[in-house]
Amino acid sequence: MTGCEYGPIEVTCRDGGERFRDGGRPLGFDLLGFWRWSCSDLTSNATRGVVAEYLVAQALGVAADSTRDEWAAWDITARDGTRIEVKSAAYVQSWRQERLSKITFGVPKTHGWNRATNRQDEHARRQADVYVFALLAHTDQSTLDPLDVSQWEFDVLPTRVLDERRRSQHSITLRSLRALSTGPVRFADLATAVRDAAASQRDRPGQT
Repeated sequence: MTGCEYGPIEVTCRDGGERFRDGGRPLGFDLLGFWRWSCSDLTSNATRGVVAEYLVAQALGVAADSTRDEWAAWDITARDGTRIEVKSAAYVQSWRQERLSKITFGVPKTHGWNRATNRQDEHARRQADVYVFALLAHTDQSTLDPLDVSQWEFDVLPTRVLDERRRSQHSITLRSLRALSTGPVRFADLATAVRDAAASQRDRPGQT
């Protein structure tokens, strides 16, 4: 179809009861079944990262009235407009391990993509105002449960702290992160930590 333009598709929140169909004929399975089939392994790297984003969205009170945008330049927008990037890691993986994983988070600068225009930024930079590092810190495989927020630890940094870092701009180890942050916080204190980091970022915006 030459000469046509297609704007971004508006995403609406689904409830899981939507049926798959063959034309107008409903089939015997629904969207909830697809979610169960595709997302039940919460310890996999990809799904665990989405769980981490969801926990941050819940802590900030924006999960109920928003949907995840997989290709957004940042992960979550708080009610006050703060842009948040969520990075996740875990000691225990879904595959066989000889030892617990060493914790490192990727923090590269990126060329942000605009969904409405389908264009990337010309210059690479960190797109968010605040970074939340979500660590599934539980180390006992037999009782590991990503749904238990007590098993998670969250470190929060204003983006300027990463921009001002003298060491690697591509990744950060847990040890280096803890030297820069005020220490890990629990789920109940995450919203306050994000607000404090956002205020610090506004006071001293980092270089892009």
